[in-house]
Amino acid sequence: MNPFQFQTVPNIIAGLGSIQELKQVLTQQNYHKALIVTDAGMIQHQLHLPILEILNQIKLKHIVYADIQADPPEHVVLEAVDFAKQEQVDVIIGFGGGSSMDVAKIIALLAHPEQQQNLSEIYGVNQAKAPRLALILIPTTAGTGSEVTPISIVTTGATTKMGVVSPILYADVAILDATFTQGLPAHITAATGIDAMVHAIEAYTSNLKKNFYADMLAKNALKLLNHNLAKVLKDGADLEARQNMLVGSMLAGQAFANAPVGAVHALAYPLGGHFHLSHGHTNALVLVEVLKFNAPKAKQHYAELMQLLDPRSTGCTDGLCDLFIDHMQNHLDHSGLTLKLKDLNIAEAKLPQLAKDAMLQTRLLQNNPREMTEQDALHIYQAIYA
Repeated sequence: MNPFQFQTVPNIIAGLGSIQELKQVLTQQNYHKALIVTDAGMIQHQLHLPILEILNQIKLKHIVYADIQADPPEHVVLEAVDFAKQEQVDVIIGFGGGSSMDVAKIIALLAHPEQQQNLSEIYGVNQAKAPRLALILIPTTAGTGSEVTPISIVTTGATTKMGVVSPILYADVAILDATFTQGLPAHITAATGIDAMVHAIEAYTSNLKKNFYADMLAKNALKLLNHNLAKVLKDGADLEARQNMLVGSMLAGQAFANAPVGAVHALAYPLGGHFHLSHGHTNALVLVEVLKFNAPKAKQHYAELMQLLDPRSTGCTDGLCDLFIDHMQNHLDHSGLTLKLKDLNIAEAKLPQLAKDAMLQTRLLQNNPREMTEQDALHIYQAIYA
């Protein structure tokens, strides 16, 4: 067994209706003022009202920051930090999808009155240092796993993203209550569900930090996600299946926080940066072709995952590997997502630039089980073009 280190959020509360536990969480400390970090869609659909009700019940001052965008650009992050400083909050509640939770992490860090670092100084691995404000994360999608990762992704330019990766970003508490996910449109449910499955698969095949503990989490995540994704796409009101998806996403997040993701994410990021597609959708676009590319090095792991998902599956390692790739293709085919770049009005002439940009994701590519060149990346983009 390889030596490993495992870190995660110290307090995870999961279950339908578990948002009510927020009351106890907040009354354990003598907080002065809370900041809810979310987006306009959450406010429009009034999903935040149960949180406001709890804050009112315990008479905790609070304010809402709802200007979070998907793939948050630096200026939005900085504006949110400034807002938190001006309001002198001392507990941050990130509520929403991955973008809201990612920004909440950075606010908790940079809005602390004794924090000396600025945003430009904390990009990369282990650059962000204490102190930070109290941080509670509540996901409303079953996909990113951001509620249990020490990672925050920021859009740094017109087409580029950078990550802040540090254990200081682990939340104090994550609350997983699927009642917040039941109104999600099918395409968001599908994209986020595929995203979570990718996290589990890439953690299980991670090159540098694959380990026993992350493997256990990744396998349990993939079983839950595999069994429940079709259920929630068929019946969005199936709360038991939605809760299972939320827990599966969380387990996958714990897995890849400790055994990081690879080339699927590296090739997905340029698609999101250039064409503003959702992160889950871009992962879905490149997933199967990256699995095919990785198969020569990862076929044993893919075969193990196939037998996990269907214990009745038999055959040699190569055959089971092929079955696994076909199985994931079947999930994509039933997702309702557009899976060809041409159908998304992406010009074929853009593919070389995408391949070049993918090579900049060295933090991710080093985790891939097979070394990838710019030409390899170009071939994958070409394969998913039409």
